[in-house]
Amino acid sequence: MFNYRTILNKFRKGKGNENPDEPPVEKVKIPLENKYLVARPIYSEDAFSSENEIVQRHHTSILDHLKRTCGCSAQKAKRIAFTFFPIASWLPPYAFKEWILSDIISGFTTGLVAVLQGLAYALLTNVPPGYGLYAAFFPVVVYFFFGTSKHISAGPFPVTCLMVGSVVTNLATGAATSEGNSTIGNGTDETLLNEQKVMVAASLTFLVGIVQLILGFLQFGFIVIYLSEPLINGFTTAAAIEVVISQLKYVFGIKIPAFNGPLANFRVLHAIFSQLRTKTNIASLIISIVVMVIVYIVKEINDYFKAKMPVPIPIEIILTIIGTGVSYAFDFQHRFGVNIVGTIQRGFQPPIAPSVAVFQASIANSISTGIVGFAVAFSVAQVYAVKHNYTIDGNQELIAFGLCNVVCGAFKGFVASTSLARSSVQESSGGKTQVAGILSGVIVLIVTLALGYLLEPLPKAVLAAIIIINLKGMLMKFNEIPVLLKRDKYDLVVWVVTFWASVILGLDLGLAVGVGIELITVVLRVQFPKYAVIASIGRTDIYKDKKDYSDIYEPAGVKIFRCPSPVFFANIDTFKSKLITAVGFNPLWLLRKRNKALRKITKLVKKGELRMTPKGLVATSNDYELSDDEELNNNRIEELDEPPEELPIVVNWNEDLPLNIQVPKIELHSLILDFTTVSFIDMSGMKVLKGMLKEFNKVEVDTYIANADCSILDKLKRSEFFDKDIKTSIFFLTVHDAVLHVLEKRGLEDALKCDPEKDPGTILSLQGVTNGTIYINDHVVASETKF
Repeated sequence: MFNYRTILNKFRKGKGNENPDEPPVEKVKIPLENKYLVARPIYSEDAFSSENEIVQRHHTSILDHLKRTCGCSAQKAKRIAFTFFPIASWLPPYAFKEWILSDIISGFTTGLVAVLQGLAYALLTNVPPGYGLYAAFFPVVVYFFFGTSKHISAGPFPVTCLMVGSVVTNLATGAATSEGNSTIGNGTDETLLNEQKVMVAASLTFLVGIVQLILGFLQFGFIVIYLSEPLINGFTTAAAIEVVISQLKYVFGIKIPAFNGPLANFRVLHAIFSQLRTKTNIASLIISIVVMVIVYIVKEINDYFKAKMPVPIPIEIILTIIGTGVSYAFDFQHRFGVNIVGTIQRGFQPPIAPSVAVFQASIANSISTGIVGFAVAFSVAQVYAVKHNYTIDGNQELIAFGLCNVVCGAFKGFVASTSLARSSVQESSGGKTQVAGILSGVIVLIVTLALGYLLEPLPKAVLAAIIIINLKGMLMKFNEIPVLLKRDKYDLVVWVVTFWASVILGLDLGLAVGVGIELITVVLRVQFPKYAVIASIGRTDIYKDKKDYSDIYEPAGVKIFRCPSPVFFANIDTFKSKLITAVGFNPLWLLRKRNKALRKITKLVKKGELRMTPKGLVATSNDYELSDDEELNNNRIEELDEPPEELPIVVNWNEDLPLNIQVPKIELHSLILDFTTVSFIDMSGMKVLKGMLKEFNKVEVDTYIANADCSILDKLKRSEFFDKDIKTSIFFLTVHDAVLHVLEKRGLEDALKCDPEKDPGTILSLQGVTNGTIYINDHVVASETKF
């Protein structure tokens, strides 16, 4: 336990303040729970009546610090409340007079669209259309309290609906088949099957909400960054194709069995086209074509006059009303066999407990559906946040949509995300805050409680046609393929593979494949980066790839090698091979050649066949043959990694050697490694790098490292990377500093092979070599100039 009397005794002999009117002051660090707090001034013993008063003062200081750091202040509580209940931050300052009218108009328009999309997207989920109203109501109410975006409209989204629909088809149809209800023979069987479908969809939605809540509380809002734009676009395009395929049965009025799993889309197409000639409902086909043509034309008009129209023409709502009225008036269901929406239950049903069996069978589907739903919603929210200059919280968005799906699943709805079209309507029609969202929920509530039965005669062909035309934006993503082909081949691979995997294997497996391919491309980018040999551009201190510029300068005997990625186990072999290619030789191979020649020269000197002179080695006999040297055929190649123990001479390897002793000559004397973009280095990378540096040093090539991050240098120090051969002095702040050091060390005669009197313009100017002046043979070639 810490003894305060020790501090008192320590400072009893301390000097007092220079001001005699004030008590002496000393400062000391007090250890508390293995940490240090800077204590308040400790006064001398004479300033207080007792030591207990000093101890009490220190206790007070520590308690004050703990209250400031660990206590729960009103400001901290307010910040927590604003984080988990964003409505508390934007609703009190709501500008009622300025915004309420815009929010009312936006809420009414968005509510009508939400009703229509709820009914339509229920078809994608394979549940009765009436349950789509639940999915359009509950999410907007929950998001009103917990969401951070002011403009998105929470509710069903076609891709997530389709993902839920595949699980519904798999589990509900499988259960029906196992109970002997593989064919629907009467109304009772169809009712039971619909109940099973609703239970599966609601349970999966509840589980998706739990997954999103867990991710939100664990602060996993960043997870969306692992879904790149090419992956999302490829995935959503495949989902759009699957949506179109799933709606063809309503367009042609054909009944087909449910399919799921890999190749399900192809089996659906086969089932449709096999009945196309004999069982097509002409009335449904005509209705679909007419609706698609009209919706397409009006949408093009809306886009063309977007700047002039305050609100786009709600053609979908208009056609829904007309289609419902005409179908009711002419009794399309009985006269022409048109499939209609059917019974829409008035009001809300009591909440239900989710099915544990569905939880067990769909845990993987819930994770993928939850991530996709959040990624889409977060992306749309970011668009409007940037446009209107406010911020959104990814973790809170996960919590908000998690709560949306939990509540929606409990009340027999299906997965909520957001729709770009619905959010666009809410924003473009003047919506300022989520007050517009809650008002759109009121419209859905009115339809659910009182007006839903009016939509019962609506042909499903109208909903299918509206769904297909609204997929235009997603299908236009095909235009990205030629762009990606020019810009980035890796992104193109991610797009194409994700698309085809989703179409062939299904959306869940397709998303997993897409994420896997994306991670593989990241590994490939890091494992096989674009290494480069760089040089000075225009004789400045700017160094770029030699291949990209014409006016470049590279000092003779100096090679600058840029490593554009981390150095770790996955790419260290590539780093080594690219470095060897860049310098033009393998230092270990050259070292062995030289050591082999040294062994040979040493042996010949001892035999007297070579003699050392001031001018170098001179042969005393011309009868020596290369095959006579047993050292050249030495199979124990490892011995050549070290030179002979006794070296009677120093060999200049750039000169011709006697007796036809051949050793490759190299002009390189300095190698600079540019580590500007090296973010980390692991143990494997350090081991190979250290070995390479030593090998170059042994063949008389000086090595330097420039632009290395401080974290890299610290890790090298901790890992005992440096020794007598490799010192910290090889590190330089910039490549230019390293080049100046090389030129100063080696001298201009080695680095610049030119005559300064004949061609002074080609001399590389240095600053600070010899008091700011450079000399060659007592001639001044540069003075106080910039590089």
